[in-house]
Amino acid sequence: MPALIGLVAGEASGDTLGAHLLHGLRSRWPALHPVGIGGPRMVAAGQEVWWPAERLSVMGYVDAFKRLPELLWIRRRLGTRLIDGGTRLFVGIDAPDFNLGLETRLRCAGLKTVHYVCPSIWAWRPERVTKIRAAADHVLCLFPFEPALLREAGVAATFVGHPLAGVIPLEPDRAAARLALGLSAQAPVLALLPGSRISEVALILPSMLGAARRLQAQNPGLQVVLPIAPGLRSQVETLAQGHELRLFDGQAHALLAACDLCLVASGTATLEAALFKRPMVIAYRVSEANHRRMRKLQLQPWVGLPNVLAREFLVPECLQADCTAENLAAQAQRWLDDPAAVAALQHRFTDLHHQLHADSSQLALDALAPFLEGC
Repeated sequence: MPALIGLVAGEASGDTLGAHLLHGLRSRWPALHPVGIGGPRMVAAGQEVWWPAERLSVMGYVDAFKRLPELLWIRRRLGTRLIDGGTRLFVGIDAPDFNLGLETRLRCAGLKTVHYVCPSIWAWRPERVTKIRAAADHVLCLFPFEPALLREAGVAATFVGHPLAGVIPLEPDRAAARLALGLSAQAPVLALLPGSRISEVALILPSMLGAARRLQAQNPGLQVVLPIAPGLRSQVETLAQGHELRLFDGQAHALLAACDLCLVASGTATLEAALFKRPMVIAYRVSEANHRRMRKLQLQPWVGLPNVLAREFLVPECLQADCTAENLAAQAQRWLDDPAAVAALQHRFTDLHHQLHADSSQLALDALAPFLEGC
């Protein structure tokens, strides 16, 4: 009977991390049978999905509260199936509000647990380190400063690098990307990345579209492109009616390679844009109730990952009331008007790329090896 390994990823970025991990796991331990919750990439990598990752997709406290009964039911049923099935190891990929509680239950039942992606205890909610210590036998960290913070709190941890730093080329080929996408080689390209959740798109995309219209008026010939996350085409098409832009199903990396700058929702996409060395304006908006709660817990002034890692405002952030079409357009125009500033930013992003690059798959597998002996 194959040894079960449970994995849970709750959104697109976790699905990508999980797929990379699964390829390595199945190559090194062919007898493993991965089960749990994942997205299309993890399914393609061989996971038996008991619930799709989209069932865990929530945005902020209000949305989570509305979905709480369903999420608790899924977590309870999943935990029971993993315990009863004799699971060898559980890996929770990000999604800390869901995974940490599940990991604690599984660990108390005698399972070994690993949490992949350290919750941002350095940014907000530092009390989470207590939950991490109870939940995880080991944490796989994407950023080099995180293991020391966790070890100080009594949590075993390993820096495995950020997989995106190995996937995204150090010098992206803009010309080749434009050719492949059918974009003009001469006219500048603006990419809009409003997020992968329905609620994010509803709150952020209208301001991005308004900014794009203003930028097109100031920069004749400006090409505007937008990658659509799975399941969001209908919503995006409705919001984009009357706007001059091209929509693409997925292909976010290709569009980041092709663009000159981007407007991007706070999250993993900001790191992707930085690794592609593209100037950006970070946009984000949540419900007012979520915003008030998050502000009380925030530990540092930066929200976007490039700024957090640099510990300074490398790129502008337009958040909440400042996330307007006017502000986004004004900040984006500054990049278009200042090639020297763009060159300096690209140099900083190259340094960041080097810091995050590692053989992530191998480092992660080595960290998991003690839990999988005999498989």
